[in-house]
Amino acid sequence: MLWYRAPASDWERESLPVGNGALGASVLGTLRDERLVVTEKTLWTGGPGAADGYDHGDWTEPRPGALDAVRERLDAVGRISPEEAAARLGQARRGYGAHQVLGELEIAVPGAPTVPDASYRRALDLGSAVASVTYTHQDTTYTREFFASFPARVIVGRFRADRPGQVGFTLRYTSPREDFTAAARGDRLTVRGALRDNGLRFEAGIRVRAAGGRVGAGADGTLTVTGADSAWFVLAAGTDYADTFPRYRGDDPHRLVTRTADTAVARPYDDLRAEHIRDHRALFGRVTLDLGGRLPALPTDELLARYGDTGAETGTGTGTGAATGTGPGAGAGTGSAADRALEALYFQYGRYLLIASSRAGSLPANLQGVWNNSVSPPWSADYHVNINLQMNYWPAEVTNLAETTVPYDRFVAALRAPGRRSARALFGSPGWVVHNETNPYGFTGVHDYPTAFWFPEAAAWLTQQLYEHYRFSGSLGYLRSTAYPVMKEAAEFWLDALRPDPRDGTLVATPSYSPEHGDVTAGAAMSQQIIHDLLTNTLEAARTLGDTAAFRDRLERTLAALDPGLRIGSWGQLQEWKADLDSPTDDHRHVSHLFALHPGRQIEAGGPWAEAARVSLTARGDGGTGWSKAWKINFWARLRDGDHAHTMLAEQLRGSTLANLWDTHPPFQIDGNFGATAGIAEMLVQSHHGPIEVLPALPATWPEGRVTGLRARGGTTLDIDWSGGTARRIVLRAHRAAAVTLRSTLLPGGERTFRTVAGRRYVFTGD
Repeated sequence: MLWYRAPASDWERESLPVGNGALGASVLGTLRDERLVVTEKTLWTGGPGAADGYDHGDWTEPRPGALDAVRERLDAVGRISPEEAAARLGQARRGYGAHQVLGELEIAVPGAPTVPDASYRRALDLGSAVASVTYTHQDTTYTREFFASFPARVIVGRFRADRPGQVGFTLRYTSPREDFTAAARGDRLTVRGALRDNGLRFEAGIRVRAAGGRVGAGADGTLTVTGADSAWFVLAAGTDYADTFPRYRGDDPHRLVTRTADTAVARPYDDLRAEHIRDHRALFGRVTLDLGGRLPALPTDELLARYGDTGAETGTGTGTGAATGTGPGAGAGTGSAADRALEALYFQYGRYLLIASSRAGSLPANLQGVWNNSVSPPWSADYHVNINLQMNYWPAEVTNLAETTVPYDRFVAALRAPGRRSARALFGSPGWVVHNETNPYGFTGVHDYPTAFWFPEAAAWLTQQLYEHYRFSGSLGYLRSTAYPVMKEAAEFWLDALRPDPRDGTLVATPSYSPEHGDVTAGAAMSQQIIHDLLTNTLEAARTLGDTAAFRDRLERTLAALDPGLRIGSWGQLQEWKADLDSPTDDHRHVSHLFALHPGRQIEAGGPWAEAARVSLTARGDGGTGWSKAWKINFWARLRDGDHAHTMLAEQLRGSTLANLWDTHPPFQIDGNFGATAGIAEMLVQSHHGPIEVLPALPATWPEGRVTGLRARGGTTLDIDWSGGTARRIVLRAHRAAAVTLRSTLLPGGERTFRTVAGRRYVFTGD
């Protein structure tokens, strides 16, 4: 439960989010003038029909020899500036667009107090996905509830009082754009419009029901409830966007929006609410986490402000550098019961946000999930694919939310058609490509911002999540029909685009850029590691599915000749570039050259490259933006340093988390929430190298606890009880027959290999 003693005064820092994947709403809880900020994920400017044109980022004029000229210059001089590369290979972005807030529901409540008193409480129940506002005024207790139903495809709000006839309000739709009409009739408010930039049509339909009172429509496009015991509304919305290249347009949303709102409002409120909670709990309830903490009777913002307070109740944490955050174990927090409970809450909040912002039938979670209050949000609230979109889905498999990846899979598959055109236009290569960032309209080419325009490895990285879904589920049908076609076509691009490096003859990506850092070179570590990951995964899948011997042989030969992107430099670091250019004083937020450690699997803790990765990670320090700190949780967990992983979690909570627990870059950017949730899971279970490792990175601040429902690759689910920093009971449930290796200090010799039977439950107690 997140809860607060006052209404939100700032959307970004304090509003409470509900969502059903396609629709999002942010609850502010203001008393006399309630505001609900509403979003529909496909409401985007730009793309086909955009006022300033649209070209998918492909070169508008042919540039014969441009790419080869850059490659030849890199062969000759070793590196060039991002500005030079952008001048030669980039172009001004046209028609890219931005996600748009749909609008606000302003709900004026006459007679409500202007200032909250001690009775006021605003809350978000993660278990039911219901936001609420309660207060008492003139001996009457008022309750408001808001939720976003995935089964009914609507946002629902109810106003209720514990005395009859006390509920009344006027509901109005507002928008920062003047591109709509709003008309009220009976109990219905219809909002219709088209974005002036690209003509995208949108519609919202609102229906209101009242018990014991009446509903009236105003000529000014408002709905007014008077004298009711309770009243509730449903909001449906949609656009004519479709994820089909090249037009990206579908049916007018009117019929579907009207039918959706009418179907929902025809049902009793309690039925809608109960159905919503059942649907949410079927996902959310799969995983529980108890870190031995307890939440005191403090609102969430006060709990966050006190996090790491050395004067609080302490446990057995070993970190002594909570204020400075330097060195392994430093800043690991006080180990107080309240801190541990907040950490568990933060873990579950990430799972909640993923369910709320990524469900089948819409786009995947973007930089802000599905929540936005602006027509010009930061970074367009788009899909950055040099880590951010991928990070959004890191917790999906391991925290038992595989269903949330459906829109991700569809989005990636939809990038193939424009990505093929970009591959041909920019590289003259087969396969498909996408660069640093993209939008719902298939922007797969380049722009001209020097430090963020060139990243053709993004498509390869995007395919990793699809293969991970197969590794967790073992579904050959999914691998064959969904994952492998996308992987194979991405691999075909690199089989053609790699070039021999004149320095040593290995195959490299050229030009190559380590995201947002340094110069453009050939064979930067991250580029090589991502390509190695793609080709390795594709080869494994090709063998599993029995693809042709010729294709498998080509993958094998390319992997053998590929520079793997692993090289130890002069001060023991893992090099970010193929030349030894790293500075031990560089604390850049990106640590891209550790992709092979996480989310890749080239580097294994205790292996020859792990110490070099540790040296690099230590040099970069514990600072950075929110998503960067989240990635570092995962890095340290993969190095089996639980205390330092916890240091980064503490740093994120103290320095990169807003009062409503949203991650801040700054500003708000949701990937840090998802990355941190994944990092906590990595501290408890790892299986990326095959064996299932139990409590591989448990910090000293979590000496006892219990987790249920985490998934491991190979089709298993685990429950783990631990105390004294050691597992005491492990329950493994097998969802398919497979050979499993389980590693834990609980087991004799630390390891046991056995073959599971689908549906069986295996219990290990160490007795």
